[in-house]
Amino acid sequence: MALERTYLDWNATAPLCDEARFAMIVALSLPGNASSVHGEGRAARAALEKARRSVARLVGAEPAHVIFTSGATEASNHVLVPEFRMGRAALKIGALYVSAIEHPAIREGGRFASENVHEIPVTAEGVVDLAALEAMLAAHDRNSGLPMVAVMLVNNETGIVQPVAEAAKLAHAVGGLMVVDAVQAAARIAVDINALDADFLIISSHKIGGPKGVGALVTRGEVLMPKPLIRGGGQEKGHRSGTENFFAIVGFGAAAELAFTELDERRDRISSLRARLEEGMRGSAPDVIIHGADVERVSNTCFFTLPGLKSETGQIGFDLEGIALSAGSACSSGKVGESHVLTAMGRDPKLGGLRISLGPATTEADIDRVIAAFAKVAGRRRLDGQAA
Repeated sequence: MALERTYLDWNATAPLCDEARFAMIVALSLPGNASSVHGEGRAARAALEKARRSVARLVGAEPAHVIFTSGATEASNHVLVPEFRMGRAALKIGALYVSAIEHPAIREGGRFASENVHEIPVTAEGVVDLAALEAMLAAHDRNSGLPMVAVMLVNNETGIVQPVAEAAKLAHAVGGLMVVDAVQAAARIAVDINALDADFLIISSHKIGGPKGVGALVTRGEVLMPKPLIRGGGQEKGHRSGTENFFAIVGFGAAAELAFTELDERRDRISSLRARLEEGMRGSAPDVIIHGADVERVSNTCFFTLPGLKSETGQIGFDLEGIALSAGSACSSGKVGESHVLTAMGRDPKLGGLRISLGPATTEADIDRVIAAFAKVAGRRRLDGQAA
């Protein structure tokens, strides 16, 4: 008899929702190119622009300010550049300041030279150190160009919500730009690009129940823009040329529409499930460390350490019990390594960390199964003499 599987790795990728799947099937019957002016082309354009409106609404933006990309990494590489334009005038960005807990797509610095990328520390609780950022910006060499600050809204490993609006205020006080990775925030908490005071915001389709291979760079205006990512036929207002990934964009829009409509209901139900999960974990292993438990987190994420248990051992143990979870970020081609997030928080990365992330389809039965699996994994650890 096949082992029943329980999927609890929604932060890595969310299963395709039915609404996105149906929208993409319908889109397959539309033969036109969205750049063509005939009827078939206009029908395709209408479907694409409907998706743009839905994605914009999810993050409180104007539809005209949504640039579709192949995903969040491409969006990051589009905006993390030294060369900007203010209207027709060239504008130089002298340095990039990124938090120590950013996703590698941001931490790598885009197209900035490595010596111009500076790391903002975080507190022991995993929250960006605003005092340190303020000091770094005060020391910024304005002769090199303006500063750019990149801080994620929700950390992909811990689920901790970051003080983005406060960081943006510091950046703008010295004439800088604010870039926000909202990949793990969209569809989990209310996101509004204006309320966050962000100049640029990055989101991804497959994190919210849409298809893989599509994302967006969202802007607050159209005057201040990075240089075009891809030159060619002028699609996406010339910022990202090339025929749009039409079917994926339509699916992205459908998932965004559903996420916006169900946001509050999802958040409340998933929060209750996580509380039940963490209570069960503490019941069978009182020494479990739940990272970020004392600060604001999104409701679906539990990043924990079982002292004495290596990440890879734990991940294999849960997988053998039929539970799909992860050892932090799913961004390293299947590699399980030390967590740079734990290192930034001042924790021993060798302790390891495992991430359980819930989603709209998670049930109470799923939580019961993972609590039972957790008890088995923790029990084996003690039998093996790995923990007291």
